[in-house]
Amino acid sequence: MIHSYRVYGLTLSSDRAVSALQEERPRLRRPDVAMSFGTEPAWLRAALRLPFRVERPMAGRSEGDDSPFTLTSFGEGEFFQLAYGDGTRFIVDAAANRLWGTCLPPLTSEDIGTYLLGPIMGFVLRRRGVLTLHASSVCVSGNAVMLCGSSASGKSTTAAALALHGVPVLTDDISPVKEEKRSLYVEPGYPRVCLWPNSVEILFGAPEALPRLTPTWEKYFLALDGVRAAFESKKRRLAVVYLFGERSDEADAPRIEDCGMRDALLELVQNTYMNWLLDRNQRAAELDVLSRLVAKVPVRRIVPHTDPERIGPLCELIIRDAERLSGRQSWSTVDSER
Repeated sequence: MIHSYRVYGLTLSSDRAVSALQEERPRLRRPDVAMSFGTEPAWLRAALRLPFRVERPMAGRSEGDDSPFTLTSFGEGEFFQLAYGDGTRFIVDAAANRLWGTCLPPLTSEDIGTYLLGPIMGFVLRRRGVLTLHASSVCVSGNAVMLCGSSASGKSTTAAALALHGVPVLTDDISPVKEEKRSLYVEPGYPRVCLWPNSVEILFGAPEALPRLTPTWEKYFLALDGVRAAFESKKRRLAVVYLFGERSDEADAPRIEDCGMRDALLELVQNTYMNWLLDRNQRAAELDVLSRLVAKVPVRRIVPHTDPERIGPLCELIIRDAERLSGRQSWSTVDSER
């Protein structure tokens, strides 16, 4: 059975169900990415016979995984393998139209799905030339509001807290940005916000108050199913970007500050997803898009308080500021632009 999904602005087909995604009716045209798991398809067997070269051993931490991963290319960059230290590996063709993944016991298809919807889809988006920022995005007054920063800066925790304040979430951790009709739009991800135990405890009072992503990962998720929190499934115009700054114990924290265009551009460049993948021409093209972004879209700096209990006032600040900057556009107004 073939399953059909849409995530990050791409249509996917899969020979196995991906539990974190909402299944869609199959489309008549070919999917953007055809995925298979487990049994090796013919194209993969041909790829593995090609000469290979290790492109980048990653000794640091990848999202949700403390083990290293290695990027290997096959042929003249015709295929790429991302292999993780726990035995999970994925192979993607150069155009990112085909993807295969597998894992070793005790890992399961749930673990594959966790990698898939994080770094692997990030890799796919970058191969397809999509500007992708290390950011979570929510929807305020019908517009996309981006929360951008490095790992552990508070993006997902703040997105989840905003969701508990009634703000729909567009995407968690990965925010694809596309230009259309002289405006920038953020494509939706999938209906979950992934959280570490300390974030769950801050928001819900106990570190295990939410379901685990998988039995083997020390990470949990807030379901964006409309019960406690909602998911925005349509792309939305980007109205404001918030950059996470250093936490402060000053009396006026949390606060939101102005951010100069030069500083905003430098920080956004640093927070593009998997930016080590880009060659010189791709970097130049991405810099052009980011330059247009900071010229068109307000970029502000969030200074959170060191006390995690102050996240409620931070959410109220963000909502008020984002409503002001977006001009309080209605959902129908934004929809009429699309």
